[in-house]
Amino acid sequence: MNNQQYYDVLIVGSGAAGLTLALSLPDCLDVAVLSKTSIEENATFYAQGGISAVVDDKDSVDAHMEDTIRVGHGLCRQEAVRFIVERGRERVDWLSSKGVSFTKRKSKSGRKELHLTQEGGHSARRVVHAADKTGEAIENALVKRFRNSKVTLFENHIAIDLICSKNDKKGFNRCDGVFVLDKKNSSIKSIGSRITVLATGGAGKVYLYTSNPDVSTGDGIAMAWRAGCSIANMEFVQFHPTCLYHPDAKSMLLTESLRGEGGILRLPNGERFAHNYHPMAELAPRDTVAKAIDTEMKKKGCDYIYLDISHKSSSFIKDHFPNAYQSCLRFGFDISREPIPIVPAAHYFCGGIVTDLEGKTSIDCLYAIGETACTGLHGANRMASNSLLECLVLAESSAESIEKKLSISNRAPNILEWDDSRVVESDEDVMVSHNWDELRRIMWNYVGIVRSSSRLRRAQKRVELLKDEINEFYGRYKMKSDLIELRNLVQIADLIIKSAMTRRESRGLHFTLDYPDVNDKYDSDTVLSLRKTN
Repeated sequence: MNNQQYYDVLIVGSGAAGLTLALSLPDCLDVAVLSKTSIEENATFYAQGGISAVVDDKDSVDAHMEDTIRVGHGLCRQEAVRFIVERGRERVDWLSSKGVSFTKRKSKSGRKELHLTQEGGHSARRVVHAADKTGEAIENALVKRFRNSKVTLFENHIAIDLICSKNDKKGFNRCDGVFVLDKKNSSIKSIGSRITVLATGGAGKVYLYTSNPDVSTGDGIAMAWRAGCSIANMEFVQFHPTCLYHPDAKSMLLTESLRGEGGILRLPNGERFAHNYHPMAELAPRDTVAKAIDTEMKKKGCDYIYLDISHKSSSFIKDHFPNAYQSCLRFGFDISREPIPIVPAAHYFCGGIVTDLEGKTSIDCLYAIGETACTGLHGANRMASNSLLECLVLAESSAESIEKKLSISNRAPNILEWDDSRVVESDEDVMVSHNWDELRRIMWNYVGIVRSSSRLRRAQKRVELLKDEINEFYGRYKMKSDLIELRNLVQIADLIIKSAMTRRESRGLHFTLDYPDVNDKYDSDTVLSLRKTN
């Protein structure tokens, strides 16, 4: 059955990167956005902290750059850092024009100005925020604008794989669209596009504990890898230091601004410890704080430690952190009166699909933006609140590049049809749920905050077996969303392990017991290519 559609631009993902791009493209283009659940369900919606941007006269682009590069442990690309940091203020103004109400304060002169908070790694207050629900404020404003636009929306559609064909002129693959599963009626369609953009976010669900929503299964990175894109720096997985420890508090992140405004990390006996690991104590970069917490938990044999901001006034806490206050209350914790139990959790991927500063990948007509891309901004460790900044800046530069490319090219995509003539209905769905659970536990136990060569080898053997089982299942049975996500997650796990085994040193977010020091030999990105790896 011919089940095909066609657009000028197809954007896979509906977070800050995808929606900003959709709203930045000219109205003359036929644009569609693909969302695997509802349009609002993405990592952006759950982002609490804010956007790092130079808006204070006492701050500077150079200072923001220096902080970013220092936190990135020598692997940031200076050109990318400057390009993105220089555009911070303009992007904040753009969001304000779209209806985002950032938190303000009265200056000494009585004039209202943006309230800035400070987060880990920053040498100054430069994080623009909307209380402690910045992501929600951004997503809601963009969705409101989006619904009034002419852009087509496909909700509850999950991408399966990229449709690629040979470009005779240049001799490498060209992207012509995406194979898509419509989750409501279980049908598969081919959506063709002159330009395809992957804005699918990260892959935190590859770990047992994560701050990410359920949709964060690395779909864009896995699809791009299978199509032949280069993937870089997958060993650098950022674990957020502070997620609420409670059996019912699924993926509940506690904003870094809690520490920025004076929150203290304490052991179960009440003792502070962060200052023993870094001069900036609780305000040290995330990799240092997460490793410190993990180390203390292992030394003391405890399942969690505490975050304490109860020394601040109740009015201060309720005013600055209304979301954290109310969310913790639902689980029986009053952060204005008591410390709260926390653990680190997988939070952000610094690596991803290799792109330039226009979002272009190594495959013609395929772009990638946001967390799914690797631009060179983050290096070996992302500085807090630089991620939303990157999403917004690259969405704008990609829009300019796409408009220019389409103005000089009228080529039509080669849209293939999905062939499922040889598959049958599965009667073994328990395999999917079992393998999903096993994969996440393997990654948490062997490829987490602290690694070793033996742990990585153990993980690699188990993941290889899972890959074989999942690929066999994928080729035999009809498509379901859980199977698509599991197939992508096992590929993500494989890429993380291969990258971690390649880097025989400890740098940024990658710490291995066998190579605890920085080695200048590895002062470069870890780039994996399908041709070289296989």
